[in-house]
Amino acid sequence: MAGIITPVKTEERTKLGIRPGDTVRVHQKIIEKGKTRTQAFEGLVLATKHGHEAGGTFTVRATLSGIGVERVFPLFAPFIEKIEIVKRSKVRRAKLYFIREKVAREVRRQLRNMRMMNVSTDDFKEEEAVAVEEVVDAVAEAVEEATDGASEEMVSVEEAKEEEAKA
Repeated sequence: MAGIITPVKTEERTKLGIRPGDTVRVHQKIIEKGKTRTQAFEGLVLATKHGHEAGGTFTVRATLSGIGVERVFPLFAPFIEKIEIVKRSKVRRAKLYFIREKVAREVRRQLRNMRMMNVSTDDFKEEEAVAVEEVVDAVAEAVEEATDGASEEMVSVEEAKEEEAKA
């Protein structure tokens, strides 16, 4: 029976020899709204399970936007276009699940050095609003003083015109 069961070239993926500690880039085919695109997922291989048999899987952990994301890929899945081994590290464990706790410890350690701040742009808007109100008040007072003197002058000019008209 030499019939083809899967469109995946199983020999290539078997020879690839993915193992824990490898940094891999998995190119996955994604179909959205009738269009097909390729998305890469790069991360550290934490574990491989079930070897090179039909149900073999490998777990990849990546940090995306500061959040740890893990994905389990079937080794012989047809939606995987290509698997690249970017880097290979020597490890002493078969399963690297301790990396999860290690990263969490590092994050907690970094958080200890941070301090809470409660500053927003609204705080500065209030300060600007107060400053603008003070300026508006000062301008209004200056305008009042200027118009008071000007109105007195205008009254005296009008009186002068009336006196000239009488004379």
